[in-house]
Amino acid sequence: MNLLLIFVVLGFIDTDTQKFQVSPGNLTVIDTKPFGSCIQHWRKLRSPDRFIIAQPNQPSYDPTQVNGIIENILLFQRNNGGWPKDYDMTAILTEDQRQQVIATRHKQDTSFDNGNIHSQVEYLAKAISQVPASGWKLACERGFDFMLQAQYENGGFPQRFPDPSGYASHITFNDGVTIGVLNVLHNAAIGAPHFEWLDFARRSKAKQAVNKGIRCILKCQVRVDGELTGWCQQHDEVTYEPRPARTFELASLCPQDTTEIVNFLMRQAAPNEELIVAVDSAVTWLRTVQISGFRVERVTATQASFPGYDTDKDVIVVADLDAKPLWARHYEIGTNRPIFAGRDAVKRYALAEIERERRVGTAWYGYWPQKLIDQDHHKWRNGLSSNEDQ
Repeated sequence: MNLLLIFVVLGFIDTDTQKFQVSPGNLTVIDTKPFGSCIQHWRKLRSPDRFIIAQPNQPSYDPTQVNGIIENILLFQRNNGGWPKDYDMTAILTEDQRQQVIATRHKQDTSFDNGNIHSQVEYLAKAISQVPASGWKLACERGFDFMLQAQYENGGFPQRFPDPSGYASHITFNDGVTIGVLNVLHNAAIGAPHFEWLDFARRSKAKQAVNKGIRCILKCQVRVDGELTGWCQQHDEVTYEPRPARTFELASLCPQDTTEIVNFLMRQAAPNEELIVAVDSAVTWLRTVQISGFRVERVTATQASFPGYDTDKDVIVVADLDAKPLWARHYEIGTNRPIFAGRDAVKRYALAEIERERRVGTAWYGYWPQKLIDQDHHKWRNGLSSNEDQ
């Protein structure tokens, strides 16, 4: 069957927007949660750098409207194969917005930040597994190749690509960058159902990329007094040392990123001793730094306007002996003390000591490792023991 006939049978190509349409009834719902961070940034936070701005109460496609979401994904894809960050793949765009997206396709503003790029690739792959539309496959392959090209030779991924600079050039674990990409590449490498359509050459490259990524992750794990602990949000792309990023993101040990890394490492079949030790050591460190006797509250406060957002909230830490354990976002390397910083980049040891704009604007505490500690690590460990007994 020639390509034109396939287009007639399945749908049509709009060369202006690169969209390939099929009947929405042919597609089952695909989770849009991976787009959540970019959606939040576009709709809730102000940025002078965006080429389209969300309108008040701008409508969204329902998750059941897969075809509309795919049209957006193809629309936003840059000529280099990646996507700009902090736009809503579920938004119902105005015609003016659509034309502005088309007019900026040549830009090199592609970024993995905030769960971007790998989420579009994964979404497209799941759609293609239902309806093998050629236009979708081309877009997914371009995004897939973009991820492979972005990987450093040492296995890490920068926050931005191409031409990363400053902290965006560091090996980035923050906001789902390296682990988000590696999870998608791992899905392709193992032949997950939604990647069965992908060609053998790309799946082989994905396997190699995952192996390189694991070696990089293990080199980045921070040792303190000879003991392995966790990971920083960013690591130097040459030395693997922890590095700061934005002024309020100091070089530190970070439970949220450590949890995501450990969960990825536990996906690997037949792990070697080095990987097992890395996982066990990280979980031990996470147990060590959990905080008891406090809870975090968002409370009503005087309305305030900051450069990025408006708020009538503040965040406080309250003593509560019955509160479940939680974790700080950043721990000082060597002391395991929670640390905080504002726009001035000054290290402080209490949330109340930084400005309100950052108290509200950053998630300084969370429960990220709880499931890993309570369930997943035990299950993984038991699985290893069962394999050894066989």
